Amino acid sequence: MPSKPTPVRRALLSVSDKTGLIDLARALVERKVELLSTGGTAAAIRAAGLPVRDVSEVTEFPEMMDGRVKTLHPMVHGGLLALRDNPEHLAAMDAHGIGAIDLLVVNLYPFEETVAKGADYDTCVENIDIGGPAMIRAAAKNHAFVTVVVDVADYDRLLGDMDQHEGGTCAKFRRKLAQTAYARTAAYDAAVSNWLAGALDLAAPRRRAFAGTLAETLRYGENPHQAAAFYKDGSNRPGVATALQHQGKALSYNNINDTDAAFELVAEFDPADGPAVAIIKHANPCGVARGATLLDAYRAAFDCDRTSAFGGIVALNGELDAATAEEIVGIFTEVVIAPSASDAAREVFAAKKNLRLLTTGGLPDPGAPGLTFRQVAGGFLTQTRDNGHVAAADLQVVTKKAPTPAQMADLMFAWRVAKHVKSNAIVYVKDGATVGVGAGQMSRLDSALIAAKKAERMAEALGLPQPLTIGSAVASDAFFPFADGLLEAAAAGATCVIQPGGSMRDDEVIAAADEAGLAMVFTGMRHFRH
Repeated sequence: MPSKPTPVRRALLSVSDKTGLIDLARALVERKVELLSTGGTAAAIRAAGLPVRDVSEVTEFPEMMDGRVKTLHPMVHGGLLALRDNPEHLAAMDAHGIGAIDLLVVNLYPFEETVAKGADYDTCVENIDIGGPAMIRAAAKNHAFVTVVVDVADYDRLLGDMDQHEGGTCAKFRRKLAQTAYARTAAYDAAVSNWLAGALDLAAPRRRAFAGTLAETLRYGENPHQAAAFYKDGSNRPGVATALQHQGKALSYNNINDTDAAFELVAEFDPADGPAVAIIKHANPCGVARGATLLDAYRAAFDCDRTSAFGGIVALNGELDAATAEEIVGIFTEVVIAPSASDAAREVFAAKKNLRLLTTGGLPDPGAPGLTFRQVAGGFLTQTRDNGHVAAADLQVVTKKAPTPAQMADLMFAWRVAKHVKSNAIVYVKDGATVGVGAGQMSRLDSALIAAKKAERMAEALGLPQPLTIGSAVASDAFFPFADGLLEAAAAGATCVIQPGGSMRDDEVIAAADEAGLAMVFTGMRHFRH
């Protein structure tokens, strides 16, 4: 690769996103760069009073087929791919009248945005760019001589590099731009292939690709010795990736992970059914509650496990108000996330400079389809998002005693929370609030014991005569393989149980529930979360 800067004398601009186009074109003209362009891009540049040649004039071939064919021509690709230090390439250029193209500025048809808007199949197909990716790959391959820009964010960097190198660009800068260019075409192709897989209802296509755009480089990962970065996937799902941060220092890797867990959990509770609050620590809920107000819900969630709530994440399913904000700042809290926040609430938080406040403008749909993936050695696992839902009418009462309406409400609440607790999960709920959570244990019995023990400690701290697990509903994310876990929940005071069922020993477990005087229902659905 040439060590000297490569001059930029001729540029081809063809962009779908016209942001910053005229300023860039004007700056290039001022730097004595000849402009080539296509279609709407050329029209916009010309309308601004700047000199530009149409690509069709250079190729001596008109744009056709609704613009599908315009840059796929040797006059374009030869100008991008020719090695400037190769005599045979130079001779071919001279023989066929091919002019060198030193700079390519292209951004692609808005395929991802078109899909996100729910466009029909044919419209999505028409927004698959062909000429753009072909030119980008050609220019990126020949980055020894050609500068390729695919992001509006790089326009100023381009001009800055040209000014530092007397109208040219340096090799290091061109390499960086080439990497960005190939990542963009890879992401674009991934979006198209994944859309086609969805359109064909292919759960496991032969090849699967994922892509993202860098949101920020993080200080470190889960631990200080790990490097980390945060990427956005371009979806419109409300959450930490789309949120507006109003205050506080930058989010850490663990903050982002925990905030996502908190917001996905609180989204299980429709604001139309009342306020709900979830408090998360290390991706597990330490308190979840509904209430007449967000303040009531926060207080009830906080009283589930005040110790773990310290330094946690708070998620709300409605607009954060001043009264709730005042209560939240009573202890150290890392992040608060909500669809919106009142001016008065933001004023309360303003005094806590390190507290991060995020607003999203909405809640994610817990029932929406989607795909998750996790890396393993030598590959990765994919699965559809756990958007499973059961209604009270779907439940099977398997004991002699049936739940009362009040018990059924708590059972359904507990089941929604258990879906977001790491397995093995046991969740005790009373009066629309968690009163004990056991998470991530190797046995279901241990989860039941831990949750009950936490409830006992909180009862002592709150000065209550007995743990709130007395008279509670309990949810298990998977079936009880033996009766011991169920009996431990009964010993803690639970009066009703919700679980998937399906164990070889279901009959034994049902008999134990009957003997303990419990009401129990089966969901027929499991919610493992590893």
